Amino acid sequence: MFEAVVMLCAGLGGEPPCRAVLVPGYEARSQASCEARLAAAPVTGAECRKAGAPLEVFEVAPGVFVHRGDVALPDATNRGDTANLGFVIGETSVAVIDSGSAAWIGEALWRAIRLRTDLPVRYVVLTHVHPDHLLGTRVFSGAEIVGHAALPLALAARQQTYLQRFEALIGAETFLGTALPGQMREVEDRTELDLGGRVLELRAWPQAHSGTDLTVLDRTTGTLFAGDLLFDRHVPTLDGSLRGWQRVLGEMSGVKARRVVPGHGGPVLAWPEGAAPVLRYLDVLARDAAAAVAAGERLSQAVMHVAGEEATQWELFEAYNPRNATVAFTELEWE
Repeated sequence: MFEAVVMLCAGLGGEPPCRAVLVPGYEARSQASCEARLAAAPVTGAECRKAGAPLEVFEVAPGVFVHRGDVALPDATNRGDTANLGFVIGETSVAVIDSGSAAWIGEALWRAIRLRTDLPVRYVVLTHVHPDHLLGTRVFSGAEIVGHAALPLALAARQQTYLQRFEALIGAETFLGTALPGQMREVEDRTELDLGGRVLELRAWPQAHSGTDLTVLDRTTGTLFAGDLLFDRHVPTLDGSLRGWQRVLGEMSGVKARRVVPGHGGPVLAWPEGAAPVLRYLDVLARDAAAAVAAGERLSQAVMHVAGEEATQWELFEAYNPRNATVAFTELEWE
């Protein structure tokens, strides 16, 4: 396969880092066919090359594909590829669920889709505000972006922090071409997306893991994309409300699904059994934080031990549990 790319370079002195950025829509089986497409619809600076590597995906149910990100902190080695992403193929179109933490990941996801179908990508659904799930959206410029009603405001408040932080974590060259998602359809409660003979049910949840959590249920196969409302191996990360997350997971257990795709780990778990470890962790976090508050401990004391018994059950525990304990302690102080 061949594809069109343009060279993008950072505006720095000396020899700036550069990256070949995918121009979607020019994929072809031969270089000549790719060049013919470019001649018919020119793009300044574009040239045809052998196609880059697609993202590895697993078909977890008929027409439902999932990429499993590394259970790791984003860095130059994994290039920010640390979140689970997916896509669902209908009879007339495709929906992407999350796009990764950099443009290159979205481009690799595009290639994975194109290896399996020529149908248009009509929707990109963003499950929440965190940058490892949404900064790869640029390549899907022809698709409608869909997210929680609170997502645009939350993203606007954090945009510069997210862009600067991820560029520093994975490197300027790797991050080139990355941009925030643009205008989106906002989901206040529930909506449906029709992919042709296949309907996705979207639901916006109250504040839980974050204030922007959205789930996607493929009605045809009973596959639930939970975003970061659900973790596997990777310790849960709390950026919203502890009590809210407990309530939401309790309500989610009533969703009729056969399997669930967590935001990290998996890539697929049984449902609702797959939620049990996260519920256990949240219960321990709440119990220990409430006990610390009742004992009159200071926050600095509490974060040293809250949920400590869970340390052997999760990866990245030391990186995230102190932050979770801080959020939980602060919330429960006001109960």
